[in-house]
Amino acid sequence: MSTSTAIRPTGTSPATAPARLDMYVGIHKALRHFMMDTLHRVGRMDPADATDLARTLGQFEDLMALCVNHIHHENDFVHAAIEARQPRGSSRTADDHVEHFEHIDALRAEARALARSEPAERPVQALRLYRHLALFVADNFQHMNVEETANNATLWAHYGDAELMDLHHRILASLPPAETLEVMRWMIPASSPAERAQILGGMKAGAPAAAFQAVLDAVRPHLDDSAWGQLARAIGVAQQPGLADFR
Repeated sequence: MSTSTAIRPTGTSPATAPARLDMYVGIHKALRHFMMDTLHRVGRMDPADATDLARTLGQFEDLMALCVNHIHHENDFVHAAIEARQPRGSSRTADDHVEHFEHIDALRAEARALARSEPAERPVQALRLYRHLALFVADNFQHMNVEETANNATLWAHYGDAELMDLHHRILASLPPAETLEVMRWMIPASSPAERAQILGGMKAGAPAAAFQAVLDAVRPHLDDSAWGQLARAIGVAQQPGLADFR
């Protein structure tokens, strides 16, 4: 199973530069997708509808939990790898991570207050949560770009692609099944057709059949029939119509 993509470093000639392994592509597409969908849902939420409020805040909490896990994975694996060969090489994004933990705690507190609030207070509190979540998303988008440029440059300078693939596999092996399914649910719809085929084709070849089927079941409802058919043909699975919700 692979969720990485080979790309060319910025500033090199495509005719001469070898493609390098980029571990950030897939997971960052998943996070951007999850963040934008959740921001959109918080913004359009009806705070007077208890069901809509609970469903939206449930997705919000799922996003916060995945963000916390993602920070830990980057600290424990990617930053550790950078620091092993370039001390202080990950300091900028490591400092960002400290701030992200604090921001997540503050957002969770706002969400809990909204859930407990009186109906008359909810519109104001919902709008405040929406605006603060938007700032968190904006900050994370900038942060991810630093990782995809500066951190990748450091990794590429000190590690070969075989070493980076081993690191990538160790990260994947550390994920519990539920987290893997959630990441795939957001990653696959956000990826290009070629990336989808690469990710799921690699998983089909290397993962247990039951685990692979669980991932297919998780992503199918979020691909329209055209996208599902293209993917099914690419990875050699049955082309039954998907259940599209176009998210």
